[in-house]
Amino acid sequence: MPPRTTCAFLEVPERRDAPDRKIKVGYAVHASTAKDRKPDPVVYMSGGPGSASMQLTGFLSQMFPDRDVVAVEQRGSKYSEPALGCPETAEALLGQLRRPPADLGAAAVRCRKRLQEQGVDLRGYNTKEIAADVVALREQLGYDSWNLFGVSYSTRVMMDVAAADPEGVRSVVLDSYLPESVGWYDDADRNLADTAARLNMKDAFEAMTARLNATPAQVTTTDPLLGKAFTARISGDDVATIMAEALHEADFAAVAPAMVGALATGHDELLRALADAVGEGLVSHEFGLYHAVQCQDEVPFNTYATKSRLFTINGDKAVCDAWQLPKSKPVDATTKAPVYVLGGQYDPTTPTRTSKAAAESLPGARFEEFPRASHAVFLTSPCARRKIVEFLAAPKDASASPCVDDDTRQPVGLHVTGAPYQISKSPWLAAPFALFALVSLLQLVMAALKGRALAAFGGLAGVAFAGLVGQSVYALAERNETALAVGVPGTAVAYTWIAAAAAALTAAAFLRDRRWPQISAAVVGAGFLVWWLTWFL
Repeated sequence: MPPRTTCAFLEVPERRDAPDRKIKVGYAVHASTAKDRKPDPVVYMSGGPGSASMQLTGFLSQMFPDRDVVAVEQRGSKYSEPALGCPETAEALLGQLRRPPADLGAAAVRCRKRLQEQGVDLRGYNTKEIAADVVALREQLGYDSWNLFGVSYSTRVMMDVAAADPEGVRSVVLDSYLPESVGWYDDADRNLADTAARLNMKDAFEAMTARLNATPAQVTTTDPLLGKAFTARISGDDVATIMAEALHEADFAAVAPAMVGALATGHDELLRALADAVGEGLVSHEFGLYHAVQCQDEVPFNTYATKSRLFTINGDKAVCDAWQLPKSKPVDATTKAPVYVLGGQYDPTTPTRTSKAAAESLPGARFEEFPRASHAVFLTSPCARRKIVEFLAAPKDASASPCVDDDTRQPVGLHVTGAPYQISKSPWLAAPFALFALVSLLQLVMAALKGRALAAFGGLAGVAFAGLVGQSVYALAERNETALAVGVPGTAVAYTWIAAAAAALTAAAFLRDRRWPQISAAVVGAGFLVWWLTWFL
């Protein structure tokens, strides 16, 4: 948390129609010290449902230096009490990659029973109650009005807040808008296909899924909940499911065409990164809260006319069938406050196809699509952040300033290999590269001091190779670290001839002077080339 930030709890009824049991909603308030501090703060909530919000307090305080920033948690999320974790269903979701797949319905029953024994009434965890918490927080903090800022699922919350508390809302920012009228589950397969088409990888995507559906891959990954390695069986539909989530990130969207094209042609070594991403995603949400909201506010409003290829979609329905929570009543969420809606070109979850139409139906709203962006546009687009700040400064004035971010995430000439990702997980795998660089440096220094030109040039070539490769990989990571899960810059491959020259010069020096330093350098150089050409590249 940045300085001048206070963290606290808001005590509210778990169910406002049965107010005896109380729960606590976490929130943080960062106080601005700007001389031109505005009286109306920004109140922010993350999406999910079930994602935490307060970790973005520092980021938001830098984005809005002249306003107080309030980051409010969802009831049941990580920094609220109780936190509705559901490791049973999280483990069962990961278990969809095992054979036989885990029984999500049975896992959901175990989770609900445990939560009920703790006194939790899941009927109190829905969008209507979460929105009421936000209204109650404004009243407790004493702000006359504030600016609502929602992302993904919380855009729905903020629209309910604007409808319920019109006098307390100055403006509304909806990033990756999820309108209540959209059948998110029914649209999920189409949204993913549309995103693949926008990324110009439709044919490769279909070829990849067909290949892996016919012959699923066996991939070793780690269960983050148990801390144990296991072998996942990944089909093409499983990859599609993982990518539907991974494409939320603009960094991944930039490298997705290269990854899909490589997977379509058999580069299964890239699947390790995707399998690991499943486990990482399972610890990013409080799944008890996620499913409580989805089962009341989303699943009942979808038809499920055809079975989805995505195991997350089918899994959510299995949990909701087991929990049998009541269907929420639709809310007429309209507002007279100015609304700014942002959408990402490559967003597979809240695509601009639906968010733009929903924005146009709101009085006083304006919509903007951001090229090359994906989900949660403001997190990755400096231009989007600037436009949001401009909107808050004058909500009723439409901005005509251009918004084009540099396309720095898109890797050029990427050579596909799974080695960099494996090294990131097990750094000792880079030992041959480190040894080659060290021996080359020693060879350069010792040969130069003794006036042995041939050996010195061999060492110099080895040092130059290591430096150039390191620089090119570092530059790629600076632009888009996710690209290293797919490969390395093509320039790193081009530098191979320098390593070959180093080995050749070292071998020639060895033939002239067969002493142990030359023998060691020659053996290391030859061994490194074998490792570089057969394993790394």
